[in-house]
Amino acid sequence: MEDLQHTGDDAIRHAGIVERVQGDMAVVRIAQTSACAGCHAAKMCMASESREKRIEARMTEPVNVGDEVEVMVREQAGWLAVCLAYVIPFLLLVAAVAGFDKMGWSEAKAGTAALVSVAVYYIILRMFRDKLQRKFTFWVRPLR
Repeated sequence: MEDLQHTGDDAIRHAGIVERVQGDMAVVRIAQTSACAGCHAAKMCMASESREKRIEARMTEPVNVGDEVEVMVREQAGWLAVCLAYVIPFLLLVAAVAGFDKMGWSEAKAGTAALVSVAVYYIILRMFRDKLQRKFTFWVRPLR
């Protein structure tokens, strides 16, 4: 629960309804709200892509199915997700195209190799998903 101390003002928060409880975890249904459209981290949590999302979150206090709760994640985790998913692959793509171009490769070969480089990056990211998942812990607590 040490990470929970960091979910103060620097937390991204969404209201939701508990659908299932398993041990110290709750599966929460989050409904899209109009506030999601203006949220700088909407792409990270993907709440803006559909009407409902299901999030698995650790409970800070016991909750029951049907309870209204607040799901939180540290804002820093949101920025890390944006960097890992968008910024780093973009920089890798640009660097790879430039590097292969400098090596004298044709544009088609350089572009293809750059895309393969990004695909390899995402495969490596997927291999480390368990380790990364610890950095993206969601917390849930009852709304009062």
